[in-house]
Amino acid sequence: MASLLVLAGYLGGCASMGDGMVSGAFVDPAKYDLYDCPQLETERKTLATRTAELQGLIDKAQTGTGGAVVSELAYRNDYISTRAQAKLAEENWQKSKCVASPPKAPAASEPITPRKRAGARS
Repeated sequence: MASLLVLAGYLGGCASMGDGMVSGAFVDPAKYDLYDCPQLETERKTLATRTAELQGLIDKAQTGTGGAVVSELAYRNDYISTRAQAKLAEENWQKSKCVASPPKAPAASEPITPRKRAGARS
């Protein structure tokens, strides 16, 4: 039991690494160099979704018994890697002076008309 507490303490220290120098080791610095703005925009959205998903999984795991250890072992490396990729994609977005594309307008659809039921009287 004592060893689990010590392990949890060490892993808790890893949680504070976040976006520091070490997180840069999780991503290739040239990964997004050849991406154009539409590709970077898609990648940024994908990484934001994945980061939120991993954060939700970490939060959920921490509510259970031994959750801190489980969340650190199962999700933390992926979370740090995803955050580092998102940071790099954002830096390339800024460097390329990209601008977000306007949201797409909803497609025009035909008005919905109620159907008459079979056998109904008018």
